[in-house]
Amino acid sequence: MSAKLTRLAGLLTILAMMAGACTPATETAAPQATSAPQATAVPPTTAPETGGLQIPDIEAGKFNVGMVLIGPHDDGGWSQAQYEGLVYVQENVPDTHVAYIELVPEGADSEQVFRSLARKGFDLIVGTSFGYMDPMAIVAEEFPDQMFIHLTGYKSNGTNYGNMFGAMEVFKYMAGMLAGSRAKVDGNPRLGYMATFPIPEELRLGNAIMLGAKRTCPECTMDVRWINTWHDPIIEKEAAASLFDAGAQVVFTGADTPAASDVAQEKGKWGVNYDWFGNCKVERCLTTPYWTWGPIYAAMVEGIRAGTYTPGFQYFDADAGGMGLYGFMEGQTPQPGVADLPDEDVQLVRDTLAAALAGEFTRFDVFKGPIMDNQGNVIVPEGEHFEQADLDQFPPGAPGLECQYCMYWWADGIVNELPALGGN
Repeated sequence: MSAKLTRLAGLLTILAMMAGACTPATETAAPQATSAPQATAVPPTTAPETGGLQIPDIEAGKFNVGMVLIGPHDDGGWSQAQYEGLVYVQENVPDTHVAYIELVPEGADSEQVFRSLARKGFDLIVGTSFGYMDPMAIVAEEFPDQMFIHLTGYKSNGTNYGNMFGAMEVFKYMAGMLAGSRAKVDGNPRLGYMATFPIPEELRLGNAIMLGAKRTCPECTMDVRWINTWHDPIIEKEAAASLFDAGAQVVFTGADTPAASDVAQEKGKWGVNYDWFGNCKVERCLTTPYWTWGPIYAAMVEGIRAGTYTPGFQYFDADAGGMGLYGFMEGQTPQPGVADLPDEDVQLVRDTLAAALAGEFTRFDVFKGPIMDNQGNVIVPEGEHFEQADLDQFPPGAPGLECQYCMYWWADGIVNELPALGGN
């Protein structure tokens, strides 16, 4: 092992110990990216430690982008997809310098990191987890000449702080179609969903799965288990095993590791992973709805540099090219679990995907009435559909962003009660 890799391995061991004490981790030297888009790694940066953190330096004369990750950059899920988007910017947008800090807890620790990056002079700071929203809003007010973009939230000041996300519910909806078809063919119409935290995003994606499954398996039901983590390989495997043992034929995950399909491989059932296209590696992985952040980030950086990008509520649909359904995108082959599904079910997925990529099927089509909840109530009447505020928030919504329908319901077929409402 080279001296550089030895130092990195030692640092990662230290970081794992620090994470258990809720201490933010340091920036690490990044290894070579190993999946598409192929790119060289983000060059390592060096800086003196400050309060236990190593904050990377900027490079003079370049547009400097700093990213803060909730998990490890090579988690095989959300953070790896984000990291590879950063690599894409480095390789495709001239005169840029990028750096990242990983394993940063949500809350006060992230506020410290955002402020430190701003003081260093980064032009754009990206926070990649829901719990970074309020800390980033505070820091953005302190540094009005720098840009702050938050993912998965709903707040913006309209000047230098905005949020961004994509309509992953469209791809979860299609994955639900596949899962419903698979479960029906197997004679066991029971699905499972490992949800992370009880926030609107997780209810939205769980409901999209169930709505999709009902298209191919009207009798399907789904059991939801809250795991209260974004990235914990042990907890994720335990939750997946629990769902399979309770009778689920196909299990979805909202977290970062490929635990759903790995455990499915052991159980002889099926898993649907999430976030990163490279994690559907075993035969029992049915598919993975995944993110492709590179083109999205590159366009944003170019817009900021040109002065044409206004931070606000950027929520892109499938036609922006930032998402995919593994096995069904150009050049990909469906997973083995798709081979014996009814032709009409597979064609429904292909037709829906084609419409989505053409901009003819959007997130509002997923949540178009009539929609019933699991208590027999009409959530969305015939001919109506959700607005963006409904997708993002619990009732009543933030001041000025009130929602009419809101995301606090379970779709017909989900067997669980709603989580306690703790606010947005």
